[in-house]
Amino acid sequence: MPLTVNDVERFEASRPRLEAIAYRLLGSAGEAEDAVQEAFLRWQAADVDRIEVPEAWLTKVLTNLCLNQLTSARARRETYVGAWLPEPLLAGDPMLGPADTAEQRESVSYAVLTLMERLSPNERAVYVLREAFEYPHREIAEILDITEAASQQIFHRAKKHVVDGKVRTEVDEVAARRIVEEFLAAAGSGRTEPLVRLLTEDAIAIGDGGGKVPARAKAFEGAVAVAKFLWGLLKPSKAKRAMVGGVAEVYAWTANGDPAVVAVVDGRVVGVMCLEVSAEGIAAFRSQVNPDKLERATGRWAAVDHGKPLFTAF
Repeated sequence: MPLTVNDVERFEASRPRLEAIAYRLLGSAGEAEDAVQEAFLRWQAADVDRIEVPEAWLTKVLTNLCLNQLTSARARRETYVGAWLPEPLLAGDPMLGPADTAEQRESVSYAVLTLMERLSPNERAVYVLREAFEYPHREIAEILDITEAASQQIFHRAKKHVVDGKVRTEVDEVAARRIVEEFLAAAGSGRTEPLVRLLTEDAIAIGDGGGKVPARAKAFEGAVAVAKFLWGLLKPSKAKRAMVGGVAEVYAWTANGDPAVVAVVDGRVVGVMCLEVSAEGIAAFRSQVNPDKLERATGRWAAVDHGKPLFTAF
Protein backbone atom coordinates (compact mmCIF):
# COMPACT_ATOMS: atom_id res chain seq x y z
CA MET A 1 0.00 0.00 0.00
CA PRO A 2 1.46 3.41 -0.96
CA LEU A 3 2.38 5.75 1.86
CA THR A 4 -0.05 8.54 2.64
CA VAL A 5 1.07 12.14 3.03
CA ASN A 6 0.71 11.66 6.79
CA ASP A 7 2.95 8.56 6.71
CA VAL A 8 5.66 10.50 4.87
CA GLU A 9 5.33 13.41 7.28
CA ARG A 10 5.73 11.06 10.25
CA PHE A 11 8.99 9.78 8.79
CA GLU A 12 10.27 13.24 7.94
CA ALA A 13 9.58 14.37 11.49
CA SER A 14 11.95 11.61 12.65
CA ARG A 15 14.63 12.25 10.00
CA PRO A 16 16.76 14.75 11.99
CA ARG A 17 16.97 12.38 14.98
CA LEU A 18 17.68 9.39 12.75
CA GLU A 19 20.44 11.25 10.89
CA ALA A 20 22.02 12.34 14.18
CA ILE A 21 22.01 8.73 15.44
CA ALA A 22 23.43 7.40 12.17
CA TYR A 23 26.19 10.01 12.06
CA ARG A 24 27.37 9.13 15.55
CA LEU A 25 27.29 5.44 14.70
CA LEU A 26 29.07 5.72 11.34
CA GLY A 27 31.24 8.83 11.65
CA SER A 28 30.23 9.80 8.11
CA ALA A 29 27.52 12.25 7.09
CA GLY A 30 27.18 10.71 3.64
CA GLU A 31 26.82 7.19 5.00
CA ALA A 32 24.38 8.47 7.63
CA GLU A 33 22.15 9.99 4.93
CA ASP A 34 22.27 6.73 2.95
CA ALA A 35 21.31 4.70 6.03
CA VAL A 36 18.36 6.98 6.78
CA GLN A 37 17.20 6.79 3.17
CA GLU A 38 17.35 2.99 3.37
CA ALA A 39 15.27 3.18 6.57
CA PHE A 40 12.72 5.23 4.63
CA LEU A 41 12.53 2.51 1.97
CA ARG A 42 11.90 -0.05 4.73
CA TRP A 43 9.18 2.25 6.12
CA GLN A 44 7.70 2.56 2.64
CA ALA A 45 7.55 -1.23 2.27
CA ALA A 46 6.05 -1.84 5.72
CA ASP A 47 2.42 -1.98 6.79
CA VAL A 48 2.79 1.25 8.74
CA ASP A 49 -0.76 1.13 10.12
CA ARG A 50 0.28 -1.90 12.18
CA ILE A 51 3.37 -0.21 13.64
CA GLU A 52 2.35 0.86 17.12
CA VAL A 53 5.34 3.06 17.96
CA PRO A 54 6.90 4.44 14.76
CA GLU A 55 9.83 6.08 16.55
CA ALA A 56 10.91 2.81 18.16
CA TRP A 57 10.41 0.87 14.91
CA LEU A 58 12.45 3.35 12.87
CA THR A 59 15.22 3.49 15.47
CA LYS A 60 15.50 -0.29 15.47
CA VAL A 61 15.59 -0.50 11.68
CA LEU A 62 18.14 2.31 11.38
CA THR A 63 20.39 0.99 14.15
CA ASN A 64 20.54 -2.45 12.60
CA LEU A 65 21.28 -0.97 9.17
CA CYS A 66 24.15 0.96 10.76
CA LEU A 67 25.43 -2.15 12.57
CA ASN A 68 25.63 -3.95 9.23
CA GLN A 69 27.37 -0.95 7.73
CA LEU A 70 29.88 -0.81 10.60
CA THR A 71 30.80 -4.44 10.10
CA SER A 72 31.53 -3.91 6.40
CA ALA A 73 33.18 -0.54 7.09
CA ARG A 74 35.75 -2.19 9.34
CA ALA A 75 36.84 -4.38 6.45
CA ARG A 76 37.03 -1.38 4.10
CA ARG A 77 39.06 0.66 6.55
CA GLU A 78 41.70 -2.04 6.67
CA THR A 79 42.55 -1.08 3.08
CA TYR A 80 42.01 2.67 3.57
CA VAL A 81 45.03 4.74 2.55
CA GLY A 82 46.52 6.34 5.67
CA ALA A 83 44.72 7.14 8.91
CA TRP A 84 40.91 7.07 8.92
CA LEU A 85 39.23 9.96 10.74
CA PRO A 86 35.52 10.83 10.96
CA GLU A 87 33.87 13.40 8.73
CA PRO A 88 33.78 16.73 10.62
CA LEU A 89 30.57 18.73 10.95
CA LEU A 90 30.80 22.50 11.30
CA ALA A 91 28.97 24.44 13.99
CA GLY A 92 25.21 24.56 13.51
CA ASP A 93 24.95 21.47 11.33
CA PRO A 94 21.62 19.81 12.28
CA MET A 95 23.22 16.37 12.01
CA LEU A 96 25.14 17.14 15.21
CA GLY A 97 21.87 16.39 17.00
CA PRO A 98 20.98 17.13 20.62
CA ALA A 99 23.37 19.29 22.63
CA ASP A 100 21.45 19.94 25.83
CA THR A 101 23.75 18.00 28.15
CA ALA A 102 27.51 17.65 28.48
CA GLU A 103 27.16 13.96 27.60
CA GLN A 104 25.29 14.74 24.39
CA ARG A 105 27.83 17.36 23.33
CA GLU A 106 30.73 15.10 24.16
CA SER A 107 29.29 12.11 22.28
CA VAL A 108 29.65 13.97 18.99
CA SER A 109 33.02 15.57 19.69
CA TYR A 110 35.68 14.72 17.15
CA ALA A 111 37.86 13.14 19.83
CA VAL A 112 35.09 10.82 21.05
CA LEU A 113 34.00 9.89 17.51
CA THR A 114 37.61 8.89 16.88
CA LEU A 115 37.76 6.91 20.12
CA MET A 116 34.53 5.11 19.24
CA GLU A 117 36.34 3.50 16.32
CA ARG A 118 37.88 1.20 18.96
CA LEU A 119 34.47 -0.09 20.04
CA SER A 120 32.67 -3.09 18.64
CA PRO A 121 29.52 -2.27 16.62
CA ASN A 122 27.28 -3.32 19.52
CA GLU A 123 29.30 -1.28 22.02
CA ARG A 124 29.08 1.75 19.78
CA ALA A 125 25.32 1.37 19.32
CA VAL A 126 24.62 1.01 23.03
CA TYR A 127 26.92 3.91 23.90
CA VAL A 128 25.33 6.25 21.34
CA LEU A 129 21.72 5.37 22.14
CA ARG A 130 22.26 5.67 25.89
CA GLU A 131 24.76 8.53 26.18
CA ALA A 132 23.61 10.78 23.35
CA PHE A 133 19.90 10.04 23.12
CA GLU A 134 19.12 8.87 26.65
CA TYR A 135 17.30 5.71 25.61
CA PRO A 136 16.56 3.48 28.62
CA HIS A 137 18.33 0.14 28.63
CA ARG A 138 15.00 -1.62 28.25
CA GLU A 139 14.44 0.05 24.85
CA ILE A 140 18.06 -0.45 23.78
CA ALA A 141 17.71 -4.15 24.59
CA GLU A 142 14.64 -4.36 22.34
CA ILE A 143 16.39 -2.50 19.52
CA LEU A 144 19.44 -4.78 19.61
CA ASP A 145 17.64 -8.00 20.57
CA ILE A 146 19.69 -8.42 23.75
CA THR A 147 18.78 -8.53 27.43
CA GLU A 148 18.51 -5.40 29.52
CA ALA A 149 21.35 -6.65 31.73
CA ALA A 150 23.53 -7.16 28.65
CA SER A 151 22.78 -3.62 27.49
CA GLN A 152 23.90 -2.25 30.85
CA GLN A 153 27.11 -4.29 30.81
CA ILE A 154 27.94 -3.29 27.23
CA PHE A 155 27.34 0.37 28.05
CA HIS A 156 29.63 0.35 31.09
CA ARG A 157 32.34 -1.40 29.09
CA ALA A 158 32.00 1.02 26.16
CA LYS A 159 31.99 4.07 28.39
CA LYS A 160 35.12 2.88 30.15
CA HIS A 161 36.91 2.54 26.80
CA VAL A 162 35.89 6.07 25.85
CA VAL A 163 36.67 7.63 29.22
CA ASP A 164 40.08 5.92 29.43
CA GLY A 165 41.12 7.48 26.12
CA LYS A 166 39.65 10.93 26.68
CA VAL A 167 41.44 14.10 27.74
CA ARG A 168 38.98 16.69 26.40
CA THR A 169 37.91 19.68 28.46
CA GLU A 170 34.60 21.21 27.41
CA VAL A 171 34.81 24.81 26.25
CA ASP A 172 32.09 27.13 24.97
CA GLU A 173 32.09 28.54 21.45
CA VAL A 174 33.64 31.88 22.43
CA ALA A 175 36.47 30.17 24.32
CA ALA A 176 36.96 27.74 21.43
CA ARG A 177 37.45 30.58 18.95
CA ARG A 178 39.89 32.26 21.34
CA ILE A 179 41.93 29.06 21.66
CA VAL A 180 42.14 28.71 17.88
CA GLU A 181 43.11 32.36 17.44
CA GLU A 182 45.86 32.01 20.05
CA PHE A 183 47.10 28.83 18.36
CA LEU A 184 47.14 30.44 14.91
CA ALA A 185 48.96 33.49 16.23
CA ALA A 186 51.62 31.23 17.72
CA ALA A 187 51.82 29.13 14.56
CA GLY A 188 52.26 32.24 12.44
CA SER A 189 54.98 33.73 14.63
CA GLY A 190 57.73 31.97 12.69
CA ARG A 191 59.04 30.30 15.84
CA THR A 192 58.14 26.96 17.41
CA GLU A 193 58.59 28.04 21.05
CA PRO A 194 55.25 29.91 21.35
CA LEU A 195 53.53 26.85 19.89
CA VAL A 196 55.23 24.43 22.26
CA ARG A 197 53.95 26.45 25.23
CA LEU A 198 50.36 25.89 24.10
CA LEU A 199 50.71 22.11 23.81
CA THR A 200 50.76 19.28 26.30
CA GLU A 201 54.03 17.38 26.49
CA ASP A 202 52.44 14.31 24.87
CA ALA A 203 50.49 16.21 22.19
CA ILE A 204 49.78 14.41 18.91
CA ALA A 205 48.93 15.49 15.35
CA ILE A 206 47.44 13.23 12.70
CA GLY A 207 45.59 13.71 9.42
CA ASP A 208 43.28 11.90 7.00
CA GLY A 209 43.91 12.51 3.31
CA GLY A 210 42.26 9.33 2.07
CA GLY A 211 45.08 8.85 -0.42
CA LYS A 212 43.86 11.93 -2.31
CA VAL A 213 45.73 14.61 -0.37
CA PRO A 214 49.12 14.02 1.28
CA ALA A 215 48.67 13.37 5.00
CA ARG A 216 50.96 11.60 7.43
CA ALA A 217 49.40 8.29 8.47
CA LYS A 218 51.54 7.97 11.59
CA ALA A 219 50.90 10.61 14.23
CA PHE A 220 53.50 13.19 15.17
CA GLU A 221 54.05 12.78 18.91
CA GLY A 222 55.39 15.17 21.53
CA ALA A 223 55.09 18.94 21.81
CA VAL A 224 58.27 19.80 19.92
CA ALA A 225 57.60 17.43 17.00
CA VAL A 226 53.99 18.58 16.73
CA ALA A 227 54.97 22.27 16.90
CA LYS A 228 57.51 21.86 14.10
CA PHE A 229 54.97 20.01 11.96
CA LEU A 230 52.26 22.64 12.49
CA TRP A 231 54.62 25.51 11.79
CA GLY A 232 55.67 23.83 8.56
CA LEU A 233 52.06 23.03 7.64
CA LEU A 234 50.94 26.66 7.82
CA LYS A 235 54.04 28.07 6.17
CA PRO A 236 53.14 29.26 2.63
CA SER A 237 54.67 27.52 -0.38
CA LYS A 238 53.98 27.21 -4.10
CA ALA A 239 53.66 23.43 -3.79
CA LYS A 240 50.90 23.71 -1.18
CA ARG A 241 49.02 26.32 -3.18
CA ALA A 242 49.17 24.06 -6.23
CA MET A 243 47.94 21.10 -4.19
CA VAL A 244 44.85 22.86 -2.80
CA GLY A 245 44.15 24.95 -5.90
CA GLY A 246 45.02 28.40 -4.62
CA VAL A 247 45.68 30.52 -1.55
CA ALA A 248 43.82 29.24 1.50
CA GLU A 249 41.92 31.55 3.83
CA VAL A 250 42.20 30.40 7.44
CA TYR A 251 39.40 30.83 9.99
CA ALA A 252 38.87 30.10 13.67
CA TRP A 253 35.69 28.04 13.96
CA THR A 254 34.17 25.08 15.77
CA ALA A 255 33.53 21.58 14.43
CA ASN A 256 31.75 18.83 16.39
CA GLY A 257 31.81 21.21 19.34
CA ASP A 258 35.62 21.35 19.30
CA PRO A 259 37.83 24.36 18.57
CA ALA A 260 38.73 24.07 14.89
CA VAL A 261 40.80 25.63 12.13
CA VAL A 262 38.97 25.81 8.81
CA ALA A 263 40.94 26.35 5.59
CA VAL A 264 38.97 27.57 2.56
CA VAL A 265 39.98 28.06 -1.08
CA ASP A 266 37.49 29.91 -3.30
CA GLY A 267 34.60 28.97 -1.02
CA ARG A 268 35.62 25.30 -0.87
CA VAL A 269 36.62 23.86 2.49
CA VAL A 270 39.95 22.12 1.92
CA GLY A 271 40.78 21.27 5.52
CA VAL A 272 39.30 21.12 8.99
CA MET A 273 41.67 20.72 11.92
CA CYS A 274 39.96 19.85 15.21
CA LEU A 275 41.79 20.69 18.42
CA GLU A 276 41.39 18.55 21.53
CA VAL A 277 41.84 20.73 24.59
CA SER A 278 42.77 19.56 28.09
CA ALA A 279 43.42 21.47 31.31
CA GLU A 280 47.16 21.32 30.52
CA GLY A 281 46.91 22.63 26.96
CA ILE A 282 46.12 21.44 23.44
CA ALA A 283 46.50 17.66 23.47
CA ALA A 284 45.67 16.68 19.90
CA PHE A 285 45.26 18.01 16.38
CA ARG A 286 43.18 15.87 14.03
CA SER A 287 43.05 17.15 10.46
CA GLN A 288 40.53 16.11 7.84
CA VAL A 289 41.75 16.95 4.33
CA ASN A 290 40.14 14.13 2.34
CA PRO A 291 37.95 16.09 -0.13
CA ASP A 292 35.28 13.37 -0.06
CA LYS A 293 34.75 14.09 3.65
CA LEU A 294 34.56 17.87 3.27
CA GLU A 295 31.68 18.26 0.82
CA ARG A 296 29.07 18.75 3.55
CA ALA A 297 31.36 21.17 5.37
CA THR A 298 31.65 23.22 2.16
CA GLY A 299 27.88 23.35 1.84
CA ARG A 300 27.52 24.41 5.47
CA TRP A 301 30.26 27.02 5.09
CA ALA A 302 28.44 28.65 2.18
CA ALA A 303 25.29 28.97 4.30
CA VAL A 304 26.82 30.87 7.25
CA ASP A 305 28.29 34.30 7.82
CA HIS A 306 31.91 33.41 8.54
CA GLY A 307 33.35 36.91 8.49
CA LYS A 308 36.89 37.64 7.40
CA PRO A 309 39.76 35.15 7.61
CA LEU A 310 42.41 35.53 10.25
CA PHE A 311 45.09 35.18 7.59
CA THR A 312 45.95 33.41 4.37
CA ALA A 313 48.18 30.36 4.22
CA PHE A 314 49.69 27.75 1.94
